Amino acid sequence: MGIRTRAQDELVDITADVRRLVRESGVRRGACVVYVPHTTAGVTINESADPDVARDILEALTNMVPRRAAYHHTEGNAASHIRATLVGSSVTIPVEGGDLALGTWQGVFFCEFDGPRARKVYVQVLPCE
Repeated sequence: MGIRTRAQDELVDITADVRRLVRESGVRRGACVVYVPHTTAGVTINESADPDVARDILEALTNMVPRRAAYHHTEGNAASHIRATLVGSSVTIPVEGGDLALGTWQGVFFCEFDGPRARKVYVQVLPCE
C-alpha cells in the first residue's frame, strides 16, 4: 500500500485502508501484520477518535528527540531514525469475524518522521487454522 505524506512529522490514520485489505483477503480469523520498510518512519496503534492524541504523540517525540543535537549521523535526519526506532516498524492485530480486533478508540497510524515522502506499508493477513 502506498502513502504520500505531507509534512516532515505526521501521523496518518491508515485504519480504513488496513480494514479494507483485511476484508478483501477473505480471512475471517487470524492476524494482520502491518510493516513499514523505512528507517525514518514507523507504525503504531493508538487513539484515533481525538486528533489531539496524534498531535501530543508527535510533540512528545519532538521533545524527547529534538531535530538538532550532537548526533553523529550527518545526513540531518538522525532524529528521524531515533523516533522510528522508538515507535517501531510493525504491529500485529488479531482478525476476528473478518475485521481488525481493535479496541473502540484504537486506530492504526503510519508515523512519518522524515517527510514529506512517498512511502510503502506492507499489510499481510494470515489465517488461523
